[in-house]
Amino acid sequence: MTKVHNFSAGPCILPQEVLKKASEAVINFNNLNLSLIEISHRSKDFVEVMDNATSLVKGVLNVPDGYQVVYLGGGASLGFLISAMNFMKQGGKGAYINTGTWANKAIKEAGLLGNVDVIASSKENNFNYIPKSYNVPEDADYLHYTSNNTIFGTQFKSIPETDKMLICDMSSDIFSKPIDVSKFDLIYAGAQKNLGPAGSTLYIIKEESLGLTGRVIPSMLDLQIHIAKESMFNTPPVFPIYVNMLTLEWLKNLGGVEKMGQLNRAKADLLYTEIDRNPLFEGFAKTEDRSDMNVTFNLTDNSHKERFDLLWKAANINGLNGHRSVGGYRASIYNALPIESVQVLVDVMKQLNT
Repeated sequence: MTKVHNFSAGPCILPQEVLKKASEAVINFNNLNLSLIEISHRSKDFVEVMDNATSLVKGVLNVPDGYQVVYLGGGASLGFLISAMNFMKQGGKGAYINTGTWANKAIKEAGLLGNVDVIASSKENNFNYIPKSYNVPEDADYLHYTSNNTIFGTQFKSIPETDKMLICDMSSDIFSKPIDVSKFDLIYAGAQKNLGPAGSTLYIIKEESLGLTGRVIPSMLDLQIHIAKESMFNTPPVFPIYVNMLTLEWLKNLGGVEKMGQLNRAKADLLYTEIDRNPLFEGFAKTEDRSDMNVTFNLTDNSHKERFDLLWKAANINGLNGHRSVGGYRASIYNALPIESVQVLVDVMKQLNT
């Protein structure tokens, strides 16, 4: 097979060894002569998968005591509502930092339940930077932010300081580097960037922060119920969770998030160095806020677009077109993308400048 260099923003690249094991399990799982996707989710074989997928999250991220891990469906889009419903008090207020499309969607969902205070926003510059100055209202129940912005290519480089409960949508950079889970009351993340295929959503929850809202929460949206049922309140997305488990095993064997952080930094440095060096390209995001996961850039002269597009497609590069909100190009360099693929893109950019 011809090697394809997959820079897709999501669903995105997964490790080849993970895809191979997952494909085998679809045919014959654990030598049962049954497919993974046709056995009971309450069978011993799948309960072991769920237990492993949960314990691997705790081990890889060094999750402290007092936190619970659950896998649900609905993506981060449902997480926008679940987070507000489980942490905003009846008649309360959520504080939000608006750094792009997904943060804005979280703000919209929270507004259905109570008051929303957008304490900072980079909207006026088309979200090309991370706001640095803001105050969290005293009457806010929590502060919510989106750690990495796939569309605009910006990323928080430090965890916001607050004495309020802290909630983060970490969909597109979780497991890309070490994080201090103890700083958060809730982390949620759609799987389809660094964890697995679309269909499962990871929640890491500080258990003592739940049950404080005074509201009646529908069962399917109640994190306490999902914790009590160990992600089995309803039939879980069995195949995505299995792939999540395989990906976390791959990550652990590679050296964990510490090693992955080093590899991701090297990939990002390689690509950003070429963007800054090459007069035919310019980065979209402010330098200090550039994402290590999604590199957004533009041509300085669009007369080169036709040739550049021909060059990168001829090099078997996939998924490089930018989002319509930004235009230009976006190279998503998630965990499973090897640095060799980044080098291929850099070589094409150099070729354009010859």
